[in-house]
Amino acid sequence: MTGTPYRILVTPRSFGKNDPEPFRMLERAGFEIVRNPQGRILTRVEMREAARDVDGIVVGVDPLDREVLEAAPKLKTVAKYGVGTDNIDMDYCRERGIRVTTTVGANAEAVADFALALMLAAARRIVPIDAGCRRLEWGKVTGVDLHRRTLGLVGMGMIGKGVARRARGFDMRILAYDMARDEAFARETGVEYVDDLRELASNADFISLHLPLTPSTHNLFNAELLSLMKPTAVLVNTARGGLIDEDALYDALKHKKIWGAGLDVFEQEPPENRKLLELDNLVIGSHTAASTFQAIDNMGLMAATSLVDFFRNYAQGGTNE
Repeated sequence: MTGTPYRILVTPRSFGKNDPEPFRMLERAGFEIVRNPQGRILTRVEMREAARDVDGIVVGVDPLDREVLEAAPKLKTVAKYGVGTDNIDMDYCRERGIRVTTTVGANAEAVADFALALMLAAARRIVPIDAGCRRLEWGKVTGVDLHRRTLGLVGMGMIGKGVARRARGFDMRILAYDMARDEAFARETGVEYVDDLRELASNADFISLHLPLTPSTHNLFNAELLSLMKPTAVLVNTARGGLIDEDALYDALKHKKIWGAGLDVFEQEPPENRKLLELDNLVIGSHTAASTFQAIDNMGLMAATSLVDFFRNYAQGGTNE
């Protein structure tokens, strides 16, 4: 595109792992690719060093706060490998004119699948049953049904809607809480919107969270909301760990105030609250809900396309739009 190639930092370990086409796209565009040197999520110090002389970044959950961004004076665009931007200082990006894109929809079906998997695993105690069977313990473990139970969806974006569609196959009643309502989708799927999150918490047998993490949603599910849930209820989170007060959740699970939980995300990853790992009514994932071959390929292609399109426009004198 220019005489001097743009330098692109790629931090997600799964980017181009199954299908190398995203890397090929960047190479065909003449970019110089800087790969994650650690093979894991980078720390703030490592990100400052890696981003120091790059023009674009494909970023996963590595920190891109103001401190990191200030160390990258040449940075013009960020392609988020996913949809959550809580690890990116969006205000500073706007201040600097750094364009940020996300791969909206690329992993929605994969995450919706995983949310259902966590519901089933927690409801039917799949993990402790599996562990017991490996010890040749063949006793019966009683669980709770999904069929014809009530599902509460907190957040009705593409993933929340995907979970709703799947829940129809279990003949579930579906309650939803979202500030922006899609009434057409509600009519199509039989979703019932509620005005009060406490109403959803007290009536749902399963609750699945699909919200971005913001100051207003941090620790949204706190001790008060958890206390309203049924003793046979299951809480699932495939969005962001900070949506749940982990100390309050530990208390609810430890003292059997709710039936179980399925978490693919934590406030800190791996979790600092290690006592959560001791609970047999908690199913845990390693922020892996979006990790399917299809979703990874989709995210990689969308992120690479975003960078190629941006720099083609930039080289022609376009703006950071």
